[in-house]
Amino acid sequence: MSERSSAVPTPEPRRAARPRATGLLSLVARYLAPAVLTLMFGFSASADPGKPPRIAIIIDDMGNLLADGKRAIQLPGAVTFAFLPHTPFAPRLAKWAHAMDKEVMLHLPMQSKVGSRLGPGALTLHMTEQEFRETLEAGLDSVPHVMGVNNHMGSLLTQHPGAMNWLMRILKGYRQLYFVDSRTSLRTVAQRLAREHGLAHGRRDVFLDNIRTPEAIRAQLRLLVDKARSCGAAIGIGHPYPQTIEVLQEELPRLRQQGIRLVPASELTSTEPWRETWYACLSPLPKVARNSKQ
Repeated sequence: MSERSSAVPTPEPRRAARPRATGLLSLVARYLAPAVLTLMFGFSASADPGKPPRIAIIIDDMGNLLADGKRAIQLPGAVTFAFLPHTPFAPRLAKWAHAMDKEVMLHLPMQSKVGSRLGPGALTLHMTEQEFRETLEAGLDSVPHVMGVNNHMGSLLTQHPGAMNWLMRILKGYRQLYFVDSRTSLRTVAQRLAREHGLAHGRRDVFLDNIRTPEAIRAQLRLLVDKARSCGAAIGIGHPYPQTIEVLQEELPRLRQQGIRLVPASELTSTEPWRETWYACLSPLPKVARNSKQ
């Protein structure tokens, strides 16, 4: 009835009650909710009762310091190492890591919103597509045995669909590498573009050592394990700081006793937009740490 009308409407015949929509809602929850939740909130994988929880730990910023790099590579288990391009010790350390059956990544510098110094081999928004390709391929060639890439900083570049489209297309065609989004920006589109190109991808769940004290690093490692228990898998990122290496040397051998598998980063990447058993893990996308490298 219009707000201006003063007429009293004639009562309509009483209709039969509609059947409850329980069945329909059940179908929606079963078939559509995984996609909706993934697109809106980025819910992670759930734990599979038949498999032990898995974690991957990526040690970033490798290649500038020889002694610290050697100590990091001696960590027990399937730790993954991400090397900055064109750094003095990256070739030697990457070869050593590969010989010790550790997975090697390129830690690719990307332009940040805060104007941080990026170092050699960085990708920026002002590049042409040819410059972008040549810089990326030179960076990949500077580190032996590269299997995947993650971003160093990149809070600006990872928000740019055009740049991420170039990146994923080159990675897909050049070496069929995987990409792990370090998530230095909540507005990153890197994973979405990787998925659109059919490139295996993953994302960082926990930064281990934004606070460089043993107590804080242990707390973050526990958080990583807790996420893996809830979601089935989780990826942590740390650095070759003395405090980080000390904690990992002590704690990694204990993971097996806790029922946790340490796996290479590649094992926690996928070309799928979500995993089937989504509903047991209601863990939103990891936030950008307040003092993380952006």
